[in-house]
Amino acid sequence: MKNEKIIPFKNNEGISFALTQRLLKKGKKYGLNAIFPFGTDKIVVAEWVHIKCRYGCNRYNTNWTCPPATPVPEKARLILGEYSLALLLVGSKNCTDFYLENGRKRANQVRCWKGTISMERMLFLEGYYKAFSLVGECCALCKECAYPEDCLFPQEKRPSVESFSIDVIGTLRNLGATSTVATHHCQDFNYYAIILLE
Repeated sequence: MKNEKIIPFKNNEGISFALTQRLLKKGKKYGLNAIFPFGTDKIVVAEWVHIKCRYGCNRYNTNWTCPPATPVPEKARLILGEYSLALLLVGSKNCTDFYLENGRKRANQVRCWKGTISMERMLFLEGYYKAFSLVGECCALCKECAYPEDCLFPQEKRPSVESFSIDVIGTLRNLGATSTVATHHCQDFNYYAIILLE
């Protein structure tokens, strides 16, 4: 997605401005350019997102971080109900290789993935013991996922935002943001991750 208008940071969401700034400094090393705290009641979980994964993605039933290895929408709603706070992580990139399966695209995916997981770890060490990441895009830690055999990186295995049945555009709208989909592979586009907190 491109050209989003994101709501300004409000220091009333249960996480300090200073910690958010430290997280952003760390995140910039991984390509993130904004972090916004918000209440999990703004997250939209939708059945249609799960259907899109099942019928519109070649990763379905081939990856530990995609359905059916991730929670169904009903279970995702229950899990989200155990959290009150989330961080929206926003990065942007221009990836002319978006529709190709090559090393450069994979390296970018791994960089974003590791950045999100490292911020989750940082939050855990700050006392947010329930911190859990929903990562942008699909997992690319392995060139080919070992699924259904044991994951080679179980400590870094996390579902993607979409595989958790989260309607990203609907969630952005709930946050007062506007979004448009990039329609050409040469356009910059935003990608999103979410870290759940309590």
